[in-house]
Amino acid sequence: MDQPAPIPPPPGTGPQAPRLHDRLTIPVLASGGILMAVMQTVVVPLLPDLPRLTGASAATVSWTVTATLLSGAVLTPVLGRAGDMYGKRRVLTAALALMTVGSAMCALSSDIGVLIAARALQGAAASVVPLAISILRDELPPGRRGSAVALMSSTVGIGAALGLPLAALVMQYADWHTMFWLTSALGAAGVAATWWAVKESPVREPGRFDVLGALGLAAGLVCLLLGVSQGGTWGWGSARVLGLFLGSVVVLALWWWHQLRTARPLVDLRLVSRPRVGLSHVAALLTGFAFYANSLVTAQLVQAPKATGYGLGLSIVATGLCLLPGGVTMLLFSPLSARISAARGPRITLALGAAVIACGYALRIADSRDLWMIILGATVVATGTTLAYSALPTLVLRAVPAAQTASANGVNVLMRTIGQAVSSAAVAAVLVHHSSFLGGVPVPTLHGYQLAFTVAGVVALAACAAALSIPGDGDAGPTRRDRGATRGARDEALEGA
Repeated sequence: MDQPAPIPPPPGTGPQAPRLHDRLTIPVLASGGILMAVMQTVVVPLLPDLPRLTGASAATVSWTVTATLLSGAVLTPVLGRAGDMYGKRRVLTAALALMTVGSAMCALSSDIGVLIAARALQGAAASVVPLAISILRDELPPGRRGSAVALMSSTVGIGAALGLPLAALVMQYADWHTMFWLTSALGAAGVAATWWAVKESPVREPGRFDVLGALGLAAGLVCLLLGVSQGGTWGWGSARVLGLFLGSVVVLALWWWHQLRTARPLVDLRLVSRPRVGLSHVAALLTGFAFYANSLVTAQLVQAPKATGYGLGLSIVATGLCLLPGGVTMLLFSPLSARISAARGPRITLALGAAVIACGYALRIADSRDLWMIILGATVVATGTTLAYSALPTLVLRAVPAAQTASANGVNVLMRTIGQAVSSAAVAAVLVHHSSFLGGVPVPTLHGYQLAFTVAGVVALAACAAALSIPGDGDAGPTRRDRGATRGARDEALEGA
């Protein structure tokens, strides 16, 4: 019997179309992650001048950073869950759009209230990375997935390294609003490119959105992070800070109780309680702490006056250029991280990255006076961060069902954010406690900086220990779902190799 002749596909729907989308998916998503990190960083060089530019106090101006931190921490797991339910590309595009609207508001106004509200909108972009990683898992073949996820994880450091010198250059040669007009244009291009080039993932977990769980998590996180971020200003023993911490414990305890009893929780705590998932989140928190101290301390150290005996008196532009090699290193080392994970497993990559971070801080302790040693130590820390951050989402992807990848990675990014907030508070407390007066102004001592490096290095070693404690693919006692995830991960690694 004759076979029917095949009907040629209409123009634009043949095999070339999917390949074009596949080629564009990774660069478009990676550019969105870099842009998100740039948006979060560009306000830092403005902070010393914002009181004069806006007529607000220094304490009020600091909320341009705090508002982004709080909204990002709250919205990352919420938008991750929404992506799993309603479509990852749809929620990702909305997050980029909110970031762009916030940037446009900053470009149009000098009112501090508007700026704080705009920065809170920009915090929604913190969900870009976990959403993008989930899209990559759903859309890419296994052979390309590992390197793409590693690159996506590294965009946070790459964008942060680019944002500081970019903002400093704009501040030096143009009006500060110009910087936000530029980021607004880049954000609008990112929204259009994402909608056009990224396909919507078919993997969904339908159900009813847990509104009560989202509100409870938001209230608990705001109390926790507000207390951590403002503790140094308000006083760690003040009634406001202690009340915030107490309120956080109570609210999060009630939230935990609610999540265990609702049919469709915002965060699947039973999944989180598994060692492979829970220990990955602990490692993310510790790695976030260790990584963030590098950027905080390096920027202050190289800008310290030469009269301190150790400071280099560099400008903010030169400071950004000192951090730039770390960003380039993160871009170059992300493929290596994927290869190590495919050959040895992501928990080994994570442990190795944390150990490299500790080695970087050992270099910082040994010599923090010579510029080349400062850059070398900071770059080594950035290299370790690349390995660790690239391995974390792979660990999560291997341990959770496909329909919960965005929400699970959102929780992992949230843990990094909490670690960074605690790192900022801890570093500030150390430097304030170890300071001396120079011209009537308190300036951190070199011993204070070295102590901050020591704390960050010890936390990095704790992250290494947590990574090695994560059950490997060959450990006994996995659940049925774990065994399925293990087989899938092993197949992916073999196919990728």
